[in-house]
Amino acid sequence: MAKPITDLDKMQREREDMKIRMELLILRIQAEFCHALEAEETSGAKFRVDRWRRKEGGGGISCVLQDGQVFEKAGVNISVVHGSLPPPAVAQMNARGKHLPDGIKLPFFAAGVSSVIHPTNPYVPTIHFNYRYFEVQSEDGKPMGWWFGGGTDLTPYYLNEEDAKHFHSTLKRACDKHDPGYYRRFKTWCDNYFMVKHRGERRGVGGIFFDDVDTPSKEEAFLFVESCAEAVLPSYLPILQKHKDDGYGYAERQWQLLRRGRYVEFNLIYDRGTKFGLFTPGARYESILMSLPLTARWEYMHAPKPGSPEERLTEVLKNPRDWV
Repeated sequence: MAKPITDLDKMQREREDMKIRMELLILRIQAEFCHALEAEETSGAKFRVDRWRRKEGGGGISCVLQDGQVFEKAGVNISVVHGSLPPPAVAQMNARGKHLPDGIKLPFFAAGVSSVIHPTNPYVPTIHFNYRYFEVQSEDGKPMGWWFGGGTDLTPYYLNEEDAKHFHSTLKRACDKHDPGYYRRFKTWCDNYFMVKHRGERRGVGGIFFDDVDTPSKEEAFLFVESCAEAVLPSYLPILQKHKDDGYGYAERQWQLLRRGRYVEFNLIYDRGTKFGLFTPGARYESILMSLPLTARWEYMHAPKPGSPEERLTEVLKNPRDWV
């Protein structure tokens, strides 16, 4: 596990503070995920570990592996930042139901882990996960509000129903530990959120997604997020191991690149996290844009052949299924 962003003495003094607990969680998840992926990378390529500081307060650790045999690009980032929210960022929060003072800067704290894995083999899906804690404070440093957010979703290039069922079943078990209604609620939220509206299709086969979680208590919300973050590896690793050596050809590669283009479209046009990052003073654009693949493709008015595996995937993206 990497050295924390926060001063070690402060972490020891305030180890029961949720800000410190969340930082320790995301550091652990980053380390476990990077080590697991490196063990699967057959080229010997390793993650480049890039520590950065933010002059407004805090910093982060970006871990990126590129041009491997198994992973064309894999990024696992954490950030632990604090400072003042500018009015546009406050307005964005109020637009989704918060009740924060408009027109002024507000002190904030945010900690999160975010990862996007773009595999080389078209039969291995892309995975994305993000888990975060946010706290808004008054000018004297007292909390005005707090909430958790996050999710995990899968973007295959070729549909494998067994893989989709395994992925969703693993996430459902994590949710069911805390509330039997969570999975259904957050699965639907995920299907609706990861929607490429101008294409009329979802980004992938979904997973779970949630934001603004502040019930039933801070402790229980944290434990729920911890369970979800710990479910990422068992949801994805068996799928990766199953398909990373599958044979493929030129046509499969071209389809993968086209689907990656749709991934880019969602991230740059619709993703709220990307927009928030770009609004935040001192944003580190290199880390924000880590989610983009090394290569992608756009073809004018492309449509898959009727009856093809590519069309089969497209139909599921337009009409989400219940996998469990």
